[in-house]
Amino acid sequence: GLQVAAYVDGERVVDVWGGLADETTGRTVNGETLFPVFSVTKAVTATALHIQAERGLVDYDAPIAHYWPEFGAHGKEKGTVRDALTHRIGIPQMPEGVTPELMCDWEWMVRQLADTKPLFTPGTKSAYLAYTFGWIIGEVVRRTDPKRRPFGTFVQQEICAPLGIESLWLGIPDEVEPRVAKLTNIPRPSPDAPGLPPEALIPIAIPPQVGVIQKVFGRPDVRRACIPGAGGIMNARSAARFFAMLANGGELGGVRLLSEERVRSFSVPRAHREEFDPVVWRVLNLGMGGFWLGGESPSAPPVVGRNPRTICHPGAGGSIGWADPDARLAVAICHNRMFDAPTPEGNPFVPIGNAVREALGVAG
Repeated sequence: GLQVAAYVDGERVVDVWGGLADETTGRTVNGETLFPVFSVTKAVTATALHIQAERGLVDYDAPIAHYWPEFGAHGKEKGTVRDALTHRIGIPQMPEGVTPELMCDWEWMVRQLADTKPLFTPGTKSAYLAYTFGWIIGEVVRRTDPKRRPFGTFVQQEICAPLGIESLWLGIPDEVEPRVAKLTNIPRPSPDAPGLPPEALIPIAIPPQVGVIQKVFGRPDVRRACIPGAGGIMNARSAARFFAMLANGGELGGVRLLSEERVRSFSVPRAHREEFDPVVWRVLNLGMGGFWLGGESPSAPPVVGRNPRTICHPGAGGSIGWADPDARLAVAICHNRMFDAPTPEGNPFVPIGNAVREALGVAG
C-alpha cells in the first residue's frame, strides 16, 4: 500500500493513496492509514534539536558531553553535536545485547551509548547512525529542555501541536494501533542479486534481532516506544505537512518554528561530502543539519529531483519526505512494501516524484 501527499506554499495539493495496508487480511489503505517510516523519523528528530538551537539552548559546535557529561566516556569527550548531526560521531553500532525490549527502554539505550567506545574517533569519519542517531540527538534535546520532557512528548508539544500535525508519532498511543499498516518484506530476487559486502558495518548498526522487519516493528511495544532514529509512525498527510514547514523557510500557517536563515543552512553540504561511508557502503549526500540533500550527485536520492537545495530524509524500504525551498514544495511518500533498490535507476518511487513535479509544474 502507498500514500502520497504534497504541499505547495503551505497548502495541501496532493493527497492520494492505494493498495493494501495488510496483505493477510485484505485491509486497504486509506488517507488515515499509518506507516512505519524508519529513518524519515530522523528529519523530525533533527528538527527538535534545531528548535533548541533556535532558543539558544544548544550550540552545534559544543561537545555533546557539555550537555550530557556521561557521553564523554571512552574518548568521546570532544565529539560535538554537529558531529552527531552529520553522522561523524563514530558510534554507529548498537549496544551489545540489544533486544527489541531493550531498544524500547530509553534510559537503558542512552546509558549504553554513553558508555560505548567509538569505532572511529569522533569528527574524523562518516559512519551512518542508522539507529543511534535518534538517542544521541534526542538525549541532547531532553537534557537541554527546561521541562525535561520525554523526547516523544517534546515532539508532540513543540512540533506537531503548533503545526497542526495530527498523525505523526514517535511512540503511538494505543487507540491508533489499528490504523498501522503491516510491513511486507520483499525477499532478494536471487542469491546473486546486488547487496552489501561482508565488510559493511550495517549488521552492527542494525543488528538482525532489531531489524527493519514486521517481526520487530510490528510489535506493540516497539510501536509504542520512542525510537527517534527509526521508529516514527505517520501518514503522508502529516509527513508532508511537517516538510511543508521546512519548504516554507521554517514557518507554516502563521507559526514559525525556525528562522529562515537556519533552514537555509540545512541545504549546505556537510564537510567531506564525498566521503565513503562504511556502514551503508557508499557515499551519502548529507547536509550540515541532519538532512540528506537532493541534486545531481550520484549519492542523492533520485526521487527528490535535481535541486541541490532540496532537503530530505529517506527511510528503510523507500518511504521518504522532502522539502524543495525554491519551489516551496513538500512531498511525502509512505508505504509498507519494503523495497531497497540496488541502484538509483531501480527505485520504483522515482516516477511518483516525477509525476508530482510535472503535475504541479515544478522543475526537477
